[in-house]
Amino acid sequence: MKLADYKAENFIFEMQGKVAVLKLNRPERKNPLTFESYAELRDFFRKLAYADDIGAVVFASNGDNFCSGGDVHDIIAPLIKKDMKGLLEFTRMTGDLVKAMIKCGVPIITAIDGVCVGAGAMIALASDIRFATPEAKTAFLFTRVGLAGCDMGACALLPRMIGQGRASELLFTGRSMSADEGERWGFYNKIIPSSGLLDEALKFAQRIASGPNFGHMMTKTMLAQEWDMSLDSAIEAEAQTQAICMQTKDFGRAYEAFVAKERPEFKGD
Repeated sequence: MKLADYKAENFIFEMQGKVAVLKLNRPERKNPLTFESYAELRDFFRKLAYADDIGAVVFASNGDNFCSGGDVHDIIAPLIKKDMKGLLEFTRMTGDLVKAMIKCGVPIITAIDGVCVGAGAMIALASDIRFATPEAKTAFLFTRVGLAGCDMGACALLPRMIGQGRASELLFTGRSMSADEGERWGFYNKIIPSSGLLDEALKFAQRIASGPNFGHMMTKTMLAQEWDMSLDSAIEAEAQTQAICMQTKDFGRAYEAFVAKERPEFKGD
């Protein structure tokens, strides 16, 4: 499947080489999510699992902010009027976005500036690499609107990344995590001045997209699958994974390049 010519309706989509750049497109309101953008993002990442022309994704900020979560008027107001069946359909859909990101097989790099809260924080958490500016403020503010902190997989994903105690504090209080805290705690991979944020994210993504893309897909797959494996099961799964990767042409290209003292040019096959 080819996705490089994808026509987005509810977010901005463009290609930079083999890197897909996504941005939410409501900067005047700090880029909130709507029912439509949730669903389209979920469907895009599901399709991405079958695409062979995108090597990495950069989910970028827009207008000095990343995402302000679910739109108060377009999402929260209608939810108050829904019955349990309708509410569960919505909460499952939002969770499906996180699952689609984790299972898409393509590395996702988020470039976070300014506000990154609620569902926006979960998009960042579901990504593989997170770059941020010093102005980035990330909050899992679900309890501040009367909900539980366990939204979209937060109670499973966040403790694994920053530890149980720190995750508990953020999820109980809904307070903002500063860029400095996020970097020290392992949430952010790197802090970058806002003027260079997108360029740095693109540079990193282009390096990843240069391959080996099949190897990256298997790496991302195993990072997710090994969460609930025993050590013995994980080692066996990785043995099988590497045996599969050793059958790819990229593995042979790497050897030939090493012998020739050249840099390998991976093609993802």
